[in-house]
Amino acid sequence: MIDLVDTHCHIHFNDYPLPADEVIAAAKDVGVNRILCVGTTLADSRLATEFVTDKAGLWATVGVHPYGAAQFVVATDAGKLAELAGKPKVVAIGETGLDYHRGSKFKLEQERALRAHIETGLAKKLPYVFHVREAWDDFWRIFDEYKGLSGVVHSFSSGRAELDEVLNHGLYVGLNGIMSFTHDRQQLQAAKAVPAEKLLFETDAPFLTPKPFRGKTCEPKHVAAVAEFLADLRNESVAQLAKVSTRNALALFSLKEKNA
Repeated sequence: MIDLVDTHCHIHFNDYPLPADEVIAAAKDVGVNRILCVGTTLADSRLATEFVTDKAGLWATVGVHPYGAAQFVVATDAGKLAELAGKPKVVAIGETGLDYHRGSKFKLEQERALRAHIETGLAKKLPYVFHVREAWDDFWRIFDEYKGLSGVVHSFSSGRAELDEVLNHGLYVGLNGIMSFTHDRQQLQAAKAVPAEKLLFETDAPFLTPKPFRGKTCEPKHVAAVAEFLADLRNESVAQLAKVSTRNALALFSLKEKNA
């Protein structure tokens, strides 16, 4: 059986509608043996760290989504973030980044929060889960002020120019169910162009359920569908993409068995 990793999901959410034990078992049944639960607020990040504590093959990341940046008070919340980053089984900072899709009203707050996340990750020697949407220029301006950053641009859904920048900066590319239902040819061309050694699979569950499961709650087992779609799109074997993407995830997030 293939061995896959869901590098980005939110099955720890309080309102996730499916039983956690059944979701994790269903994922393992199709070869999704490792799962990262990604925090989106400080409270949610704490929940993620607690959720994974007694679950083999699950890890957490801690961070505040850009949409919550206006509530992130650097003077006090950066310390709380650092505390969470030191919890057992925390393997990355994020998700963090910039998102101007709803407008740029809180640009300054998003930048301050992003910088606090970056600085926390550097202090803790952790990689990042970056969320970037319609804000690439500002993101790279900030990113380039720091050295030694590693991580993934999660839910990548841009074109080849943006992909080239991501790769030039040494980051991984997280692809999910969006690719199975997008009508944007530029997105699909970019997905085809991601080097296998920089590819990560994710679901973003409960969001972005891939075809042919649209209309159902997304869950980690759907990584298998994402892998199958991308293998067909790229004219590569599922087994090879699974092998390489899993190796990438293990390397980036240091997913060692002692943490499981």
